[in-house]
Amino acid sequence: MVTAAAETGTAAATPASALPRSRELTADQNDFFATAATCDACHRNLRDENGQDISPARHWRATMMGNAARDPYYLASVSMELAAEPELSDAIEHTCSTCHMPMAHFSDTAAGSASLMFGAEGYLSPEHPLHALAMDGVSCAVCHQIPAAEGGAFRNSGDLGFDLSTPRGERTLFGTFPMDEVSVMIMRAGSGFTPQQSQHIRQAAFCAACHELYIPTIGADHEPTGTFFPEQTPFREWMHSDYAGQETCQSCHMTPAAGNISLSNMTPEKTYAHFSIHTFQGGNVFVLSMLQKFGDELGVESEDEHFQLAIASTLENLQQNTAVVTVGQPQYADGTLTFDVTVVNKAGHKFPTSFPSRRAWLHVLVTDASGQTVFESGAVLPDGQIVGNANDEDPLAYEPHYTRITAPDQVQIYEDIMQLPDGTVTTMQMHASGYTKDNRLLPMGFDKHQDDPYIAVLGAALDDADFIGGQDTVSYQIETADAAGPLTIRVELLYQAVGYRWVENLRDYETDAIARFTGYYDAMENQPVLVDSVTATAP
Repeated sequence: MVTAAAETGTAAATPASALPRSRELTADQNDFFATAATCDACHRNLRDENGQDISPARHWRATMMGNAARDPYYLASVSMELAAEPELSDAIEHTCSTCHMPMAHFSDTAAGSASLMFGAEGYLSPEHPLHALAMDGVSCAVCHQIPAAEGGAFRNSGDLGFDLSTPRGERTLFGTFPMDEVSVMIMRAGSGFTPQQSQHIRQAAFCAACHELYIPTIGADHEPTGTFFPEQTPFREWMHSDYAGQETCQSCHMTPAAGNISLSNMTPEKTYAHFSIHTFQGGNVFVLSMLQKFGDELGVESEDEHFQLAIASTLENLQQNTAVVTVGQPQYADGTLTFDVTVVNKAGHKFPTSFPSRRAWLHVLVTDASGQTVFESGAVLPDGQIVGNANDEDPLAYEPHYTRITAPDQVQIYEDIMQLPDGTVTTMQMHASGYTKDNRLLPMGFDKHQDDPYIAVLGAALDDADFIGGQDTVSYQIETADAAGPLTIRVELLYQAVGYRWVENLRDYETDAIARFTGYYDAMENQPVLVDSVTATAP
């Protein structure tokens, strides 16, 4: 086992010094940023024409954005990287705090100070002067201060482009709606920021600043290789899809409000159309549930009702907007059952996308006339393992992409598998040089033979004629012996935000953050989300 020196001593990996603690939003402000509590004072108790409370902080506070600095899996993952490369701890903490603790990170950048997360001098210590700003995660004053990129370029890898020279009281917050002189005066007096209308925050490129991430690869000599690993590339994937120019990240991940709404309780008579509710729905039900269950210890500033909203929104997104499965007409003759399963990707990027711990797979169950199991592929155990998955059984192996499945230990898993420069399978991001497998479902219009290596299809899926932009088809050929028909076929598309192997590899290191996360993990069942299902019968 390896111990992270950065986490020795009394400083905890998360702000859990007082239990329980208040779930109220913490107010804090410095020369560059303010926590969401500052904004919430004027932007609360807002409703749309359906009577729904669309107050930004009400929805944001329980999202992964609002808890970017408290996410126990994120903290455990960073601490693993620190344990593996302690001599690079400053660079790792600098890189990882950029998008997860941006207000603290860029405040220190302006002061010429290092961005430290762990230990007595790190942001996670309640004694740190920037602790409150750090723990507010990706807050209002983060997104609304990111300026448009110049020349049609897009920001990436934490290049947020903040103006760190304009003094307090004169700093700009960008929004999509026009502001009259009175509204500008009120906001400047209440928050210290000046609103300015700009449509760039509705554009997909805006989100790429953090969600298009390339990190330096560390070689076997513990030195940077000079190459970059594409940790997540949803923006590039979107650019190569039919959705580019039609839908944006915001149009899918922020729920539209109904009718005209007021932006502020200070000026309720002024209303605007086309407001986007700050739901930021993604796909991480598991960590949201963990944040809810262990909220007091993790210091979250959200009540159960807020998490219920966030989890419901996330489930709706996964089950309505990601993918659907269909089964072709089954054929059953001479003890052999054959059928095709087609999965259609409805997302504007690969599915799953973003952080590579995510995976989706086909669970196929065939039962006979008496309900007895004849065949099963892709069953999941309570601890999150997929039965038959080579990677869950062996950290150095992985399940290939299939065009035809004939045995229970063959599972069609849509995932990206990272590798070291020598080809060894890994979950260590700082050591990864690329992927050995990427058969994640492609968005509609994506040409899998396009020449951008950062978003390439890798492995057997590249040569699979049925794996194309927008869908994949898998053939099942099952020997049923003397099973009595009719046979019932149930196909489920399942999804996990944190795959089993990613958790087990954390256990090779001893850090406070890993012990905390794995303790939470072991206390919960990492059961997947059912994205879609279909049933068919073979006579």
